[in-house]
Amino acid sequence: MSTSENLSIGVDVGGTKVLGGVVDENGKILYSSRRDTPKEGGSALTQTIADVVIELHTKHPVKSVGISAAGFVSSDRQTMLATPNISGWNGVNLDQELSALTGLDVDIENDANAAAWGEAKYGSGRGEDHLMMLTIGTGIGGGIVVNGGLYRGAFGTAAEFGHLRVLPEGHLCGCGARGCFEQYASGNALMRHAREAISASPDMAFNLLARGDGTVNGLTGKHITEAAREEDPIALAAFNTTGQWLGAGIASLCVLLDPACVIIGGGVIDAGEILLAPTRSAVERYMPFYGKHPMPRIIAAELGNDAGLIGVADLARR
Repeated sequence: MSTSENLSIGVDVGGTKVLGGVVDENGKILYSSRRDTPKEGGSALTQTIADVVIELHTKHPVKSVGISAAGFVSSDRQTMLATPNISGWNGVNLDQELSALTGLDVDIENDANAAAWGEAKYGSGRGEDHLMMLTIGTGIGGGIVVNGGLYRGAFGTAAEFGHLRVLPEGHLCGCGARGCFEQYASGNALMRHAREAISASPDMAFNLLARGDGTVNGLTGKHITEAAREEDPIALAAFNTTGQWLGAGIASLCVLLDPACVIIGGGVIDAGEILLAPTRSAVERYMPFYGKHPMPRIIAAELGNDAGLIGVADLARR
């Protein structure tokens, strides 16, 4: 039976919602609470997180709290160094501010790191001491587990896989550089690949366009996934291109990190083998020393949207 000694709170901060949960030592969420993310960010968002933590702590008393959020987190896991999608949080010591509001010890973690740890401990990476995870959404996030521990780097900002440059002078990225990985293998990239396929073969696009409002701008990633499941050629072409880029990037990362397992998570993984099959094929094709370099397992994440919450709750216990 779980007690307050082995319970912790995890809070995952996203662009639209703040989701918190009380998590036991087996990765089970015992109680959860959700709030909308304040658009103004800053102190309003900090207070919203505190409100979620206080509610959860009232239901299940705990000693530790973990906060998962997108951005660069300091190596001491206290300060948000940079938050490109959250206003008013750059340089904010969240540990200090949230501890004052809640009276609890607080740890801060990058959202992709937290998700990777959740999958390593309780999801599809269970039993692996060397793995990496790529979260494929609007961009690409990442997390690395080495020798059974989360690798954060000297300054706490390791595994920003999405900003590896894969094509010199390629598409402009939001980070300011050109040719970043996430410009070719993310959810946004999938949409661009679909638009390019429609432009190249407009006579074959009727079925796909009909799922939205009849225009390219009316398409969503969900539409492309649904069409691909029905073997729509345009949708399959978009996934194939995305998978080729994803696999090529993973092959290079494998030379550097040598993981036993590569976990793919994020919204795009809803497509399952439609994305994973061309990705595996590309990893094999682009892996240096092909036939001699061991191939990692390339698999889908299991925990879905709860991975970050579960992972950061467990990290807060450590």
